[in-house]
Amino acid sequence: MRTSNLWIPTLREDPSDNEIASYRLMIRAGFIRKLTSGIYSYLPLGLRVLFKIQQIVREEMDRAGAQEVLLPALQPSELWEETGRWQQYGKELVRLTDRHDRHFCLGPTHEEVVTDLIRKEALSYRSLPVTLYQIQTKFRDEIRPRFGLMRGREFIMKDAYSFDADMQGAQQRYKDMYDAYTRIFTRVGLRFRAVEADTGLIGGTSSHEFMVLADIGEEAIASCTACAYAANVEQACTVKPAEGPKTDLPLTKVMTPGVSSVDDVCAFLNCSPHEIVKTLIFVADGRPVVALVRGDHQVNEIKLRRQLGASELHLAGNAVIHEVTGGPSGFSGPVHLAEVEIIADDAVAAMPGCIVGANMGDTHYRHAVLGRDFMARCADIRNAVAGDPCPECGKPLDMDRGIEVGHVFMLGTKYSQAMRATFADAAGNDRPFCMGCYGIGVSRIMAASVEQNHDDAGVVWPVSIAPFMAHVIPVQDQSEAVMTEAVNIHQMLSQGKIETLLDDRSARAGVKFNDADLLGIPYQVIVSEKNLKQGVIEIKMRKTGERITVKKADVTAFFLKEMGGTDTVGA
Repeated sequence: MRTSNLWIPTLREDPSDNEIASYRLMIRAGFIRKLTSGIYSYLPLGLRVLFKIQQIVREEMDRAGAQEVLLPALQPSELWEETGRWQQYGKELVRLTDRHDRHFCLGPTHEEVVTDLIRKEALSYRSLPVTLYQIQTKFRDEIRPRFGLMRGREFIMKDAYSFDADMQGAQQRYKDMYDAYTRIFTRVGLRFRAVEADTGLIGGTSSHEFMVLADIGEEAIASCTACAYAANVEQACTVKPAEGPKTDLPLTKVMTPGVSSVDDVCAFLNCSPHEIVKTLIFVADGRPVVALVRGDHQVNEIKLRRQLGASELHLAGNAVIHEVTGGPSGFSGPVHLAEVEIIADDAVAAMPGCIVGANMGDTHYRHAVLGRDFMARCADIRNAVAGDPCPECGKPLDMDRGIEVGHVFMLGTKYSQAMRATFADAAGNDRPFCMGCYGIGVSRIMAASVEQNHDDAGVVWPVSIAPFMAHVIPVQDQSEAVMTEAVNIHQMLSQGKIETLLDDRSARAGVKFNDADLLGIPYQVIVSEKNLKQGVIEIKMRKTGERITVKKADVTAFFLKEMGGTDTVGA
C-alpha cells in the first residue's frame, strides 16, 4: 500500500478535548475521528487494526469450539421484560418506539436474544453443548462517555454464549473460554490480569474480568504479592481481623461543634481515622439500613447490597437520615438506633472502642463498644486496601488500576429459567440449560493497547495488531535511485506476504520520520543514497529505537524471521 493511495489524515496538534494518550494519539495519527460524545468513526488505519484484533478473536473462539453467528441489534422489549432487565438496566439502555408504538432497545448485550433463539429449536441433550459468538456493534447510553474508545455509547464487542446440560459441562465451557481469553490477550500483546469480579447487571453465580494494567484504568485491582490471588475492588475479600479485649471506659458524650468529617474529627479530638467509625445510611429496595465502617475504610456498595439481598441500593438523603437517626447528616451513629438493620464491617467488630456520631448536631460519643453500646450484624462490607492480608495466603495485597477488556460469566440457569428455555434430557424431561456468557471489548482492546504501547512520539503497535508490519521510508525522495529502490523493496516485501506501507510523498525526511513514529508501525525500512552506496538497507525498530543494517537481498528474509518469532499466525 502506498501513502498516496491511503487516507491518513494526521494532525500536528493534539485535539482540544485531550483526554488520555490513546484518544490523543489515535486522533492525531488518523485512526479514528469523533462524531459526537462517545461515538467514533474508524478510518482506514484504525479499521485495519480492528480487523487484526477481530481475526485473533475469531481464531481463538473457533479453537475453543464456538461457532460464529450474527444476531439482531434491534431487540424487542418483551424479551427483556421476561428477565426483568427492561427495568433493571435503567437509563443506559438505548430505547426506542416504532411506528406501531412497540418498544425496542439497541442491544448492549444479547443474553435474551440468544436464549430466545436456542429455546425455539427444541434441542435435546444430544445436541449439547452449543457455544455461539458474534462480533457486533453494541449500544449503551453512558451518562458520561469519556476516555475515547474506553467508554463510549457505541462500541464493538465480541459476545459469546454457551448452553450445556449440566453445571459440570457449563464449568468446562467457562474454563475453555477463560483459556481462550488468556490466549487472545497474550496474542494482541497486552499486559493483563484475570481477576475475580462481581456479576453486575449480567448476573449469574461467578465471573472473572480480564484487566489491562494501566494508570488511567477506571477500576482498582487487588492482587497478592506472593500468590496468584487477584480480584477487582468490588469483589476483593478482606480477612476478618482477630478481636481483642474491649475498653472498660464508659460511653462518653463530647461536643464537636461544626466537626463532621473524619479528618475534622481527627484534628479536633486528636485521634486517628482507625479510631473512628463512620455511620452511613442507605436505602435498600426502599427501606433504610445502616452501614458501619472504620474511619479509614470505604463502604463497598456491591458487597453491602449482596449482604442485604437487595436489588437496588443508594445513599440516603438528608430527610431519610433525619428520620432514621433523629439528627443531622454528618453526626450519625449506631448508639440508640432502633428498628433499623445495622451491618458493621468485620474491622469494626475488632475495635476495642470507637468514636461515633451521637445523632445530634455538634456531638459525638467516645468509647462506643459494639455489643455493649450498640448492636450490629458483622460482615465484610468494605473495599480492600493496599497492605490488607491476602484472603488466600495472608501476604500483603497490592492495589493497581486496570482497564476491563474482557469478562466471563457463569450464568447457570438465570436466563434459561426466566425465559423457559429448556432441552429434553435422556429421560425425555424438560430441563433448563446451564449457561455462560463471555464478552470482549474489541474496540477497547485497540485503545488499551495504545495506553500500554506509546511514547512521546506516538503509537508503538504490537506486531500482531499493527496496521502494517513494515513502513518503507525513502529519504532524498528527489533521487530517482532512492525512489526506485524503495518501490522495489515495497514490492518485494508485499510479494512475501509482509504487509508494507510505502511513504511515496514528496515531503521532507523529518516530516516522514515524525509521521512514521506517530503511526507506530513496528519496523521502519529507511532507504537513502548513503545506504544504497553501501549496498544495505537500514531498519529501525519502532519499539526500541534500535537500528540495524541488512543487505538488500536479505530484507524479506529478515521480516519472515521476525514474523516467525512473533504470535502473528493468521493475523
